[in-house]
Amino acid sequence: MSTGGDRLCPVPFVPRRDAVTLLPMKILMLSATFPFPPTRGGTQVRTFNLLKGLAGHEVTLATQTDDTVTPDEIAGLRAAVSDLQVFPKPQSPSAGGVLGKAARFGQFLIGGTPPSVTANFSAAMQAWAEAAVKAQAFDALTCEHSVNERYVSARLQAAVPKRIVNIHSSVYGTCKQQLASGTAEKPWRDRLNLSLLKRYEQQYCQKFTDLVVTTPEDAAQMHELCPQQPVHVVTNGVDLDLFPQRSRDPGGYHLVFIGAMDNLPNIDAATFLAQELFPRVRQRYPAAKLSLVGSRPTAEVMALKALPGVSVTGRVPSMVDYLHQATVCVIPMRAGYGIKNNTLEAMAAGSAVVVSDRGLEGLSVDGANVPQRALRANDIEAYVAAIVQLFENLDLRATLSHNARTMIEADYTWQQAGHTYGQILSAR
Repeated sequence: MSTGGDRLCPVPFVPRRDAVTLLPMKILMLSATFPFPPTRGGTQVRTFNLLKGLAGHEVTLATQTDDTVTPDEIAGLRAAVSDLQVFPKPQSPSAGGVLGKAARFGQFLIGGTPPSVTANFSAAMQAWAEAAVKAQAFDALTCEHSVNERYVSARLQAAVPKRIVNIHSSVYGTCKQQLASGTAEKPWRDRLNLSLLKRYEQQYCQKFTDLVVTTPEDAAQMHELCPQQPVHVVTNGVDLDLFPQRSRDPGGYHLVFIGAMDNLPNIDAATFLAQELFPRVRQRYPAAKLSLVGSRPTAEVMALKALPGVSVTGRVPSMVDYLHQATVCVIPMRAGYGIKNNTLEAMAAGSAVVVSDRGLEGLSVDGANVPQRALRANDIEAYVAAIVQLFENLDLRATLSHNARTMIEADYTWQQAGHTYGQILSAR
């Protein structure tokens, strides 16, 4: 699942007790990622907003923190749950050179668990979870992202009748897609890992009574991998209060791309846009500007600001302000798996959007009986043609803005997603 980047931090969350009308449940939620405030990426945003949707239930959350999490943020998250248990994030293992990499691959090959999962594992969090299910009866358990599946021991499986893994993004599907699209960071490594990741995903899914994914495409793949497990689609969403529709068209020749700039699919998209697409646009519009907006830009992304007309903002107080100020939002995703928060947020803000098939996964924006909600492009010529069309056509920008916002309001709010999640948890 690719990330949406910076967002306004809401005031400390006060649960709405009328948000879920189902019978109250005792829920144990496991998240190695600290999900408050939802400003650090897609995993945080999805976890926190689905947690909000469980208001009315008694939720115990076990999570991890590092030096970037402040006491105020811990207090803000504590206000959203019945019980918060916080554990220090494990120290990342040293690289160890070629021998270290070989050792980690050997452990993956023999043990079946990817290094990315073992690196996030906390023995203290595991011990607490074991004691918690022994001390009290939970109706349901959720793992927020598949990396948390390791905490679901045989004891937890026996003690909790309803067990959900909210996969967020399939590790096997992501690896497979990156190899197919040529966007894998280390293709030789990923080719070695692909069959192991498939085996791993098939095995860990057997621990759970239900699998949750973000798009119908994800659901089809998971059903193929695990045909005996129920698979449910809970889309990502947008907080409409944080992403209001823009009240006027800014005009001009200003492009924007949004996303967390340490996320590999976003780094690839930003680089492709700045180095290959934008120079073609500036040939026709010398005054054109491109803003790359999002937190934690890597050195590779920071270097893009040396290009004419390109700015790299880093973290900003309000992502939506940049969406409102830009003429067109371009989302040239070539990698990433699942529904894209940056696409949803741009459409919610009323931006005129040019976006790839990868950036549109799970969304219907054109075709028979579908109001046009974005312009689709997958190669340089198509991107440039779409951008020129939007620069020159105010009415088309207005049509896309209206249709996109209408779709988000109807089908892609976090309130709707949270309600669906609560129904899945409560189903017997």
